[in-house]
Amino acid sequence: MEEFMPKAIAFASQHTVMVVAWIVVFVGTIYVFVKSAVSGSKEIEQAQLSRLVNKENAVIVDLRSSEEFLRGHIAGSQNILPRDIKEKNLGKLEQYKDIPVIVVCASGMTSRGSAEQLYKQGFKQVYSLKEGIQGWKAANLPLVKKS
Repeated sequence: MEEFMPKAIAFASQHTVMVVAWIVVFVGTIYVFVKSAVSGSKEIEQAQLSRLVNKENAVIVDLRSSEEFLRGHIAGSQNILPRDIKEKNLGKLEQYKDIPVIVVCASGMTSRGSAEQLYKQGFKQVYSLKEGIQGWKAANLPLVKKS
């Protein structure tokens, strides 16, 4: 151990940018892990979405724009914009506070924040679809199109 510390300090001083980058990555990883552990909403895969819809009558909330929604969405999903969730303009969605609600967006990024907001607004079981509609399409799962 006596030999290690001087070598580690010398390495760190010669490779400062790399050491700082590794520290940032490490802290970021810990942050994401802790945040997901204490989150009220959970991220699910496509198969889990199908199971929740079929066995527990889950409601699917699609956050994409109306145009994107009309080009193709998961069957039975409702189109609600993220700003409506943020402003608590939930309409019919209010009646589903006691059943599973699955939030879907294009890539899975926007849905996490909106799912967390729904949880904070009193929804008991809130989920976010991992990889969103892109992941759904990549798994060759069907979309409903409306014109």
